[in-house]
Amino acid sequence: MEGMTSDLLTMVRNYQDLIEVFVLVFLTLLASWVASHVLNRLERRFAATHNIYDDALIFAARRPLTWLILLLGLSHAAEIAGRDADVEIFELIPPLRALGVIILVAMFAWRAVRFVEERVVTGEYSDKQVDATTATAIGKLLRLSILITAVITAAQTLGFSIAGLLAMGGVGGIAIGFAARDLLANFFGALMIYMDRPFAVGEWVRSPDRDIEGTVEEIGWRLTRIRTFDRRPLYVPNAIFTQISVENPGRMQNRRIFESIGVRYTDINALPGILEDVRSMLREHEEIAQDRIQMVNFNGFGASSLDFMLYAFTKTTVWAEFHRIKEDVLFRIAAIIAQHGGEVAFPTRTLHLESVPDAAESPSGIAAPNEEGQA
Repeated sequence: MEGMTSDLLTMVRNYQDLIEVFVLVFLTLLASWVASHVLNRLERRFAATHNIYDDALIFAARRPLTWLILLLGLSHAAEIAGRDADVEIFELIPPLRALGVIILVAMFAWRAVRFVEERVVTGEYSDKQVDATTATAIGKLLRLSILITAVITAAQTLGFSIAGLLAMGGVGGIAIGFAARDLLANFFGALMIYMDRPFAVGEWVRSPDRDIEGTVEEIGWRLTRIRTFDRRPLYVPNAIFTQISVENPGRMQNRRIFESIGVRYTDINALPGILEDVRSMLREHEEIAQDRIQMVNFNGFGASSLDFMLYAFTKTTVWAEFHRIKEDVLFRIAAIIAQHGGEVAFPTRTLHLESVPDAAESPSGIAAPNEEGQA
């Protein structure tokens, strides 16, 4: 009996490393399964709270947490397996494990920021939708900070001198600054757009200085993508916006109706009544802004018409709705002119003859016909 026990202990000692590796791998896989199960239950529970931050935590932790458990467990198992082996590759396990942990932590933070940014823009967790430009800018800055922090930490973990890297970056930054002036100009142009917010994603912009007009689709760190009205993408470097004037029609409060309408000279006596009825029509029109200036005035003798000015603003700023309202106003004015017996003038020419020359005064010397039609 004692011999069997001694043999068993000897076998256990011989296969101790293998047993430890097996147990550690089993516990690692079990912990990974338990973590996934717990996250699923937390996700169902947090779904009832409708809170963006706990949902972001679950979403961001799902993959990194599972991979972190596998990384720690399997790397320790590999260390145990190579405990007595004189192989240099096993010496790389601790720094690679630390590097993997840094990457997974950065991945967790990156996914959390991305989740919050996308949901804030769409307004999924709030009745009030946050400005897409601001949310995108903050999200990009946070992700850039995460990336820089992860790179510096990883470099220090792998044994690089951070002071040397910073010094090298300071010297190299001067050379890069000269070589990448346009890139830096575009970066600061994007920063200016995010701070001043002359336009946002989804707004209609145009420039009187350049042939730029369309709807803003994306504001990047180097380019802004604008979709023109013929559906072509237009990519504008952000540095351009520091040198040109930009008009944002999407932020207008009203649209203006400004027309000059002419009636015939024979309708001059009816013109005061026409103007007064047009003013009344504008005051009673339900789609004309009553808090804006309205002007209907006779303002000139045209070549073939008596011209009066129409100046008013619509309540809507939608392009298609504006033209429908303008069409309705012009038809009503035409009806008012017709009610007063007038007509809208069109170009005409009137020839006045004061007298008909007789035979003696005829330049051709031909006598004018008499009453019987004879010369």
